[in-house]
Amino acid sequence: MQDDPSKTEKATPKRVKKSRGEGSVAKSQEMGKTMTLLAGVLGLRYLMEFYYEQFYEIFHWFLTKGLFSELNPNSVYTLFIWCSQKLAIILLPLFLFIAFVAYLTVRLQVGSLWSTKVFEPKFAKMFNIFAGIKKLFLDVQTLIRLAKSLLQAVVVGIAPYIVIQQEMPNFLPLFHSDAHRLATYMLEVGYKMATYAMLPMMVIAIIDLVYTRWDYQENLKMTKDEVKDERKQAEGDPQVKMQMKQKMMALVQKQMMSDIPNADVVITNPTHYAIALKYDALQAPAPMILAKGMNLVAEKIKEVARENNIPIRENKPLAQALYKQVEIGDVIPEELYQAVAAILAKLNSFKRR
Repeated sequence: MQDDPSKTEKATPKRVKKSRGEGSVAKSQEMGKTMTLLAGVLGLRYLMEFYYEQFYEIFHWFLTKGLFSELNPNSVYTLFIWCSQKLAIILLPLFLFIAFVAYLTVRLQVGSLWSTKVFEPKFAKMFNIFAGIKKLFLDVQTLIRLAKSLLQAVVVGIAPYIVIQQEMPNFLPLFHSDAHRLATYMLEVGYKMATYAMLPMMVIAIIDLVYTRWDYQENLKMTKDEVKDERKQAEGDPQVKMQMKQKMMALVQKQMMSDIPNADVVITNPTHYAIALKYDALQAPAPMILAKGMNLVAEKIKEVARENNIPIRENKPLAQALYKQVEIGDVIPEELYQAVAAILAKLNSFKRR
């Protein structure tokens, strides 16, 4: 559990991703151990007949033909290869099944993850002896792990006792049993003991899984300031964004001012707004806005227009409507056609049209 009471906010996706990249995940060790043991018990249970056949073949050969075999380098080498093959046939299925279950257990807990940072040595922790001693004896996680280990030891110790108590009436008849029946009975009782031990261990593993995930989320919690800082980083520093916006506006205004000499007319408010219009039927079906602005920008537009002998016409309603409804580079809406056409028709360049 995290010790800082100011960390009250749930971890952001970025924080979780960073933690996973460093190899820190919510993984229950008890679930992994329990599932591996369960896989071994079930594997032995359902492969028992297969093992019986393999061991029967091995012992039958050694107690019959093997007793009369001549030992020489070639026969010893052949016997070694045969025994190695038999050993692989016996062990590989069980080991592969246990490995698959262990991999599946981890994969279901943490998902797809590969990080080499878990192998990096942490020298600060290695040489901090006092912190290590404190963590060994006073850390909450150490006490919790100790409690889990003791609980599992009690469970594993009680399970055989319960089974033996139940099987006591069956012990005396075993005196008259043959070797095959005796071995079968011992295997069945052993499987029963393992089952009795595995059930409470599975319960402990599930509880540990829930606790591990809760504790992981608690450790990842952030303060409100950390959340704000991360949001700022994600959205960008407001000052930097403002500077970028100013630069963009400067570029747009520069481009806009360079287009004003191509305008046919500038419509004003007369002091607050200024809109530069151009009409060329070969370029657009209606007059197009080349530049617009208000206050200081409007004054600059009119100044450039005067320098280039562009007509300036005052029309307050039309100037306001064009400024609010039309963006730079767009054509005017149909409802403003008549008002704009009335202004263009009075210009010398459009009288002949």
